[in-house]
Amino acid sequence: MNVAQSIVAGLDRILTMELVRVTERAAVAAARLRGRGDEKAADQVAVDAMRQELNRLAIKGTVVIGEGERDEAPMLYIGEEVGSGKGPAVDIALDPLEGTTICAKNLPNALAVIAIAEKGSLLFAPDVYMDKIAIGPGYADGVVDIDASPAENIASLAKAKGVPVSEITACILDRPRHGKLIEAVRATGAAIRLIGDGDVAGVIHTTDPDETGIDIYLGTGGAPEGVLAAAALRCTGGQMQGRLILDTPEKVARAAKMGISDPKRVYRTQDMARGDVLFAATGVTDGNMLAGVKFGRNSITTHTIVLRSSSRTVREIKARHQDLEKF
Repeated sequence: MNVAQSIVAGLDRILTMELVRVTERAAVAAARLRGRGDEKAADQVAVDAMRQELNRLAIKGTVVIGEGERDEAPMLYIGEEVGSGKGPAVDIALDPLEGTTICAKNLPNALAVIAIAEKGSLLFAPDVYMDKIAIGPGYADGVVDIDASPAENIASLAKAKGVPVSEITACILDRPRHGKLIEAVRATGAAIRLIGDGDVAGVIHTTDPDETGIDIYLGTGGAPEGVLAAAALRCTGGQMQGRLILDTPEKVARAAKMGISDPKRVYRTQDMARGDVLFAATGVTDGNMLAGVKFGRNSITTHTIVLRSSSRTVREIKARHQDLEKF
């Protein structure tokens, strides 16, 4: 068996159930603090649970997208090594609680998220904003373009989908910086789904518009979240483009230290997540795509999706856990 075959086999083993357990543990930990108004506490318990479970995996993992740089995060920081140290070398992008505010307020679409790929396959992105545009699978390449106007992109997508513009729905983060974008999209006659937080979920929702009602994601959000979302789209065939917003000399310098030499480069899905990619997400709160954790008297129920790029496999796992001590 050559090195490439060994790596793929390793990812195969992770896919069976281990990756699911990682996001399940984080989601359950965070869900215990839903609606309590304490974002930091919910995030911390999710981080602790995810790190503990990651260190049980037979991998040599390096966190490339995590809780922040080493001096900012005590655990799951960028560059931290996780796993048992035995097994394939992999890059890891993670967000133990995507949507901390959502969880604290018990609003829809908080997730525990992780992506794993072959070593050197995930974009080493600085913690800055990224301009993003994303659509789901089934469209020819180039249907949308990050440098086109919102009106042009909406019209092009509607034509490709074979529907009037009025039947297109765009997902946009509800932020003051998106005021002009929101006006431009509404001027086309398209609908908008405004979300308060959680743009990884927002991008992923474009992969199944029949279920989620979202056709396109537009706007700026975190670059680390962009890489996570791109990993999911690599597994489903969706399209995404992103450009880092490096609008100060300090941000340009930080990006350069991470190997980014062209501040204006447009990253496509395959630039942010290459090779064989695995992605898993477990619902923390109820959402358009995943149900949140349910606590019963004698069981805990979780809802997870697991995706793989090489096979385009989408697994949906609804689990009822009766061994409550493992949480």
